[in-house]
Amino acid sequence: MGEEHSDGLFEKLPEGYREKLGRPGEYPFTRGVYPRMYLDRLWTMRQYAGFGSAEETNARFRYLLEKGQTGLSVAFDLPTQLGLDPDHPLAVGEVGRVGVSIATLDDMRRLFDQIPLERVTTSMTINAPAMMLLAMYLLVAEEQGVSWHDVGGTIQNDILKEYVARGTYIYPPAPSMRLVTDVFEFASENVPRWNTISISGYHIREAGATAAQEIAFTLANAKAYVRAALERGLELDRFAPRLSFFFAAHNDVFEEAAKFRAARRMWARIMKEEFGAQNPKSWMLRFHTQTGGSTLTAQQPLNNIVRVAYQALAAVLGGTQSLHTNAYDEALGLPTEESALIALRTQQILAYESGITRAVDAAGGSFYLEHLTEELEAQASQIIEQIETLGGAPAAIEKGFVQKEIEESAWRYQREIEEGKRVIVGLNRFVSEEETSVPVMRIDPEVGRRRAEEVQRYREERNAEATREALAKLRGAARGSENLFPYVLEAFRERATLGEVAGVLREVWGEYQPGG
Repeated sequence: MGEEHSDGLFEKLPEGYREKLGRPGEYPFTRGVYPRMYLDRLWTMRQYAGFGSAEETNARFRYLLEKGQTGLSVAFDLPTQLGLDPDHPLAVGEVGRVGVSIATLDDMRRLFDQIPLERVTTSMTINAPAMMLLAMYLLVAEEQGVSWHDVGGTIQNDILKEYVARGTYIYPPAPSMRLVTDVFEFASENVPRWNTISISGYHIREAGATAAQEIAFTLANAKAYVRAALERGLELDRFAPRLSFFFAAHNDVFEEAAKFRAARRMWARIMKEEFGAQNPKSWMLRFHTQTGGSTLTAQQPLNNIVRVAYQALAAVLGGTQSLHTNAYDEALGLPTEESALIALRTQQILAYESGITRAVDAAGGSFYLEHLTEELEAQASQIIEQIETLGGAPAAIEKGFVQKEIEESAWRYQREIEEGKRVIVGLNRFVSEEETSVPVMRIDPEVGRRRAEEVQRYREERNAEATREALAKLRGAARGSENLFPYVLEAFRERATLGEVAGVLREVWGEYQPGG
């Protein structure tokens, strides 16, 4: 283990250059949001996991925690993401496939069985029904005897990018934004350690956006959420410190590190200069990173271990607060226990063997890195100006601007691969005739049937009248303007299912139809 370096090396730089770069932990946070960064605390190693039933995913969570993971990240299946119970006709064939199936409070209890929620922070990738999954999580914490004030974690709750990059929306934009700001308001008063949104560039990048577009579309969406909360009457410096972000890390190490630096600097200036935030915590862009799923190849899948390691390096050079490293087999299926462990070990080797954590902002001052940071900031700023001219992110999405830009970038990228201008090792160069066989995880096809039976039994064993009354109160509140979080909590206390709660809001608000 070598010597730890504080930012003393900074003093050796020429004075004018020092002034331009700034210090870590100081506005505009180009070099990091904390003065000593990883010298004081490593990033959270938060592997994304979820499949099949709550019991199966709980076993994977506990396995990863035993192996040194420091935070949890929940992947939900498509029916859960769309607010459908596992016995819904549209859920057939999808239950437990790409994440864990959660429809009831009992499911959430089993998901976090023997996991102390006062000691582990949890991230949940859920958007349209984000309020509902957070409500169930808080009820489980309550049953564990954990005060909501001691519960920490993040809910994605980023509905705008669903309309352009991911597609798991339910309701039209206006009521969806109401749900987002309801979560802001409720959590700021009752769950102060909870990050109420994870504004996501990740899915935008995975859909085909460039690094500059990822910054621009993410920050434009973030500005829309801030404006919506302010219009609701929320106090800026009360909710803004709990805003968090989520970015991808792709293969170009220096461009990716520069992207994170540029985004951090831009957000600080937006919050301080544009919105007038006074609390320095409101200026900080704190973010989670996931290595790029779209960069993984089914051909020569073991090469993905190397890709993921370099992407993780870029995230750490860029100052991430938490990190998920993809498993090498994710182009083929969900991670096996072995591949998930290799992905975690990748982070641990980076943290404990590479030496990168012994310096604050280890690559800061590199002429190439700083040039890329400024270049990406200029490009992203120009795109944000275009979006503002169109009336802001919601209007730009409604007009199809964001979707068109992403589609064109994705097409250019794919064309470069097909023409050989962009090399993908094992795909369009250095191709092997021999196929590499790796174990692929298979989901039990019976899980859908079992889950349907479980949710039907859950409904049969409850006080049906109490459930109907709670859902009726939620329906009435949805027609008004009250914060819906307390009504959702009460519905789950009375053993309503996720599909029933989401269904009540479908009745009142309808479903979003693209192009409609």
